[in-house]
Amino acid sequence: MSPYTLDDFAFDLRRAAPPADIWVGSGTGTVAPLPGTVCGVGGWFAPPYAVAGGRLTVEFEVDGAPVADDGQRGAGDRGLLYSGGTWRPDRIVRHGTYHQYRDGRERSIAVRSTLAARHGEPGYVLEIAVRNRTDRSLPVRLRPGLSGDRAREVPLADWGWMPPQAGGDGQPVTLVHNGLSVELEPGAEQVFVLGVQAGQAGTRATAGDTTRAWEARLSDVLARVPRLSTDVPGLDAYYRRSLASGLVCLWDNPAFVTTPFVATSGMDGGAVCGYAWDTGGYAPHLLTLMLGDRVTDVIDAMISADLTNHYAIAPDGTGLGVPYAYSAWSLITLGYAAAGHVGIDSALVKRLYDAQAALDGRFLPCGPDGVLRDYGDQHNLLEMRSAGWEHVVASPNAERAWSLEMLADLSEVSGAGLPAAELRASAGRIRSEVVRQLWDAGAGWFRSRYPDGHTELAYSIQAFDALRAGACPPDVAAALVGHLRPGAFLGDYGVSSVSARDERHYELGDVDWSGGGAYSGEAPQLALTLWERGQPALAWDVLRRLFWMGEHFPYFPQEHYCDRPAAPPVGRRANVVAGLTGAEAVVAGLAGVRPRPDGSLVVRPQPVEGGTVELRGLWFRDRCVDVVCAPDRCLVTVDGQPVAAGPDGAVLAVPPAVRALAPGA
Repeated sequence: MSPYTLDDFAFDLRRAAPPADIWVGSGTGTVAPLPGTVCGVGGWFAPPYAVAGGRLTVEFEVDGAPVADDGQRGAGDRGLLYSGGTWRPDRIVRHGTYHQYRDGRERSIAVRSTLAARHGEPGYVLEIAVRNRTDRSLPVRLRPGLSGDRAREVPLADWGWMPPQAGGDGQPVTLVHNGLSVELEPGAEQVFVLGVQAGQAGTRATAGDTTRAWEARLSDVLARVPRLSTDVPGLDAYYRRSLASGLVCLWDNPAFVTTPFVATSGMDGGAVCGYAWDTGGYAPHLLTLMLGDRVTDVIDAMISADLTNHYAIAPDGTGLGVPYAYSAWSLITLGYAAAGHVGIDSALVKRLYDAQAALDGRFLPCGPDGVLRDYGDQHNLLEMRSAGWEHVVASPNAERAWSLEMLADLSEVSGAGLPAAELRASAGRIRSEVVRQLWDAGAGWFRSRYPDGHTELAYSIQAFDALRAGACPPDVAAALVGHLRPGAFLGDYGVSSVSARDERHYELGDVDWSGGGAYSGEAPQLALTLWERGQPALAWDVLRRLFWMGEHFPYFPQEHYCDRPAAPPVGRRANVVAGLTGAEAVVAGLAGVRPRPDGSLVVRPQPVEGGTVELRGLWFRDRCVDVVCAPDRCLVTVDGQPVAAGPDGAVLAVPPAVRALAPGA
């Protein structure tokens, strides 16, 4: 049973600071209202159907007078006036008012619209409630107008980063309704139901059908996720919005390669595909809690797409794009989380090993010793717009070492028979060479090295990935962390992907990787890294800068600024699965919940000053774990019974589920 209801994720649209339109989904489709209107609807997507340029407008006739709903601003009679609304995962409810007095006659109606994407059918449902606020009878008529595209049928293999474009042939888009006129008695309300669909699909779908699908989804994917309670201002809203960011990325179209299918974005029709990098690399524990044993289906589908040539999978499992340097590490990280939560078999461990080896072969050894890899230019990495963090870089070289070590652990608990000792030795050599070859002690930063020997100091947030991957001895780690200060990486509202003090690389046009803000998973992952290193005060200082996001986004966008509470206005994805990293940082960092691949669970809480944080109802291998972090105490209970901490402050909440096997067993 879910610890949260749909109302727990309700968001007041008056507080919205969206990057563009706000969308709502059903698990099989998404739709957006027309901004500023009470009833207007814009484009919609229900793979394989795309109606990017669709429009539904509604004009009212009230007591013979036309009342437009077109979002016009300014003084005077501007028709139906938008007065706010509420987003929930299953619907958007908008409110509007029309109140005029002319020629001795009052015309006053309240309008409430409920917009929901259909579940299981291509299209959407718009319910419009009109209430008569006068003391006389009012005749009311709706005049809907449907315009724009036909429903293009786009093969599932073609749903990549950008939304399908408008235009082209396809199914006709039709409008059905339950009547458009009524004589409203004083105080009476009438609900008009309009359905927009591709072709001649069923006509009886209602917003309630989508709500029931969402209620079932919450009962399924949140049943193992803990509920947060806290007296820390802003933290609870941030945690819930982070969970919402993960929820809206789950699709349950039976034609997709997995059910659910984890999209990188998808609300605006773009990135319905799943990138290996952010699927596994940002919130592997929260995602595994959501998916349970189905997480291995996601890993299997991505490996099957051939990571040596692709960074993502389309909804049907087709590989997309070029090879990403981070793909194997991300999936191994997800596999490592899966091993702890639900177990992992030797066959999947071997496939992860093969994927790592294949990607290692794709990015060739460099230097006289051949220990480090040249990871190519920006299209194989994270696509900064300047030269800099390219070719031989600290990350993902350090993450490769981390991958090899994780594979050794997974082999030992699964009996996969990988050469664990050799993998660990290789990991040690890589970490040593990352520092020996790339560390610039004078700058206190890692250099990037190009094939011709040219080097660059690019002060990218990616350097902290090498810290998390264990490649930094104490002096190197201290120097890196010393750059986390205001005016460099820290802004009032988050972190900058490039230090503002780096005049060669810092810019404001590419917020996610070139400065002025960051990809939405980066700041909470940095906080998690600091908690993992035992620096809770600095970790909290990073995470608290993000709490504004919980107040102003229904779900987190692809990227956001760090110097003001906003996101780039256009051209980026409206949502992103990496938004789930906020909840990951709270659970795995602040509360210190760390599953191990042998099926054990270790908890090492790191409380914050001046507040209490409670996480209750985390289900781990059929055990219910609660964690309370308060300034004066930490308490871990399992099935309601307190568990004592060890000498190092860690709590073995759940003992190993499997016996660790000897290497090669």
